[in-house]
Amino acid sequence: MRRLLLLCLWMLALPSWADSGQQRAVAAGRSLVGTPAPRLRLTTIDGQTIDLGKLYGRKAVYLKFWATWCVPCREQMPHFERTFEQAGSDLEVIAVDVGFEDSVEQVRKYRREMGLKMPIVFDTDGTLGEAFRLRVTPQHVVIGRDGRIAFVGHEVNDALEHALVAARHADAAPPVAPSTEVPTHRDTDERLPTLAIDTLDGGRFRIGAGAPAQPTVLVFVSPWCESYLADSRPAVAAACRRMREQVASLSAAPGVRWLGIASGLWAERADVEAWGRKHAVAIPLALDTDGALFRRFGVMHVPTVLLADAQGRIVRRLDGQADLAAALRPLLGAGKAH
Repeated sequence: MRRLLLLCLWMLALPSWADSGQQRAVAAGRSLVGTPAPRLRLTTIDGQTIDLGKLYGRKAVYLKFWATWCVPCREQMPHFERTFEQAGSDLEVIAVDVGFEDSVEQVRKYRREMGLKMPIVFDTDGTLGEAFRLRVTPQHVVIGRDGRIAFVGHEVNDALEHALVAARHADAAPPVAPSTEVPTHRDTDERLPTLAIDTLDGGRFRIGAGAPAQPTVLVFVSPWCESYLADSRPAVAAACRRMREQVASLSAAPGVRWLGIASGLWAERADVEAWGRKHAVAIPLALDTDGALFRRFGVMHVPTVLLADAQGRIVRRLDGQADLAAALRPLLGAGKAH
C-alpha cells in the first residue's frame, strides 16, 4: 500500500510529460545505439575500479542511471537487483547514481535500507550522464558483448528484457583501444568563459569576452524542484522556492545582468516556459538540454547561484540557503541591493 501511495504521489507531482520517459530516453539514445560504447574506467562508492573496456568482448554490460529521490527508480530497483543476482558470468550489472541533487551518503543509506549488492558508481560531475546522453531517470543502457550500445530506455518492459538477452549473444569482438578515466569538465577558471547562450525568448545572453561590463548572476534551477522534491527532498524544494523569490525581488534593480539556466534532466522547453509563466519569472531563461552548462560550472545541486563582477570574475557561489541580497551588495555598493 505504501509503495502504491508513493507511486500515486509521484504521478501527481510530476508534470504532464512524466509518461513520456520512454520516448525521451529512446530519443536521447537514438544516435548512440549501434555505436562503440565509451571505454571508461569507473570507480564505485566502495573504491572498486571497473574497466568497461576490459569487459567488452567478454561480457554484456547493463548500466542503470538512477537517483535516490526518483520514485520510478525505487519502483524498478527490485527488478534491477534481481537482474544483478541472476546475471551469471556473461553480464555485468552496474548502478550509476546520476549525482544530480544526490550525495554518496544518501546513496549509501538507500543501499543499506534496500540491501542492495550490485556495484554502485556515483556520477560526481555528470560526465557519465553526458557520455550516455542522460535525459531521464531511470535510464537503462545495455551494451552488447561486442562493445556496442544495443539499447537505451526508461521502462522495465519486454524490450529491455530482450535487449539483455541479445546483448549477451553479440559475437563480434570490440576494437582494441585503451580505456580512459571518466573525464572531468568542471571549469575551475575564476572568470566566466566566453559563451553566447541561447535564451527561450529568442535572444542570446553573452558572458565572458565581449559581454557588457556589468555584474552577472547565473541562477541554476530545475522547473520541477519545488513540486516533485516537496516530499522526497522538502528542504531542497523550500530552498528552490526561497531562491526564486529572492531573485524575483532583486532582479528588477538596475546594473546587474541575470540569467536563469534550467537543467535538461526531465525538462524540455515547454516545461521551463510553463514554470516561468506560473511564477512570473522576469529574468531571461535558458534550457541546458544536454547539461553542458551545469557540467561546465560544476553544478550538481539546485538552486546554485554564481555571481561574477563587471570584469567577469566569479566571486561567489551560493546555495539555496544563502542571502542573495547580502552577496550582491559588494558588487553594487552598499545599499543598492535590497
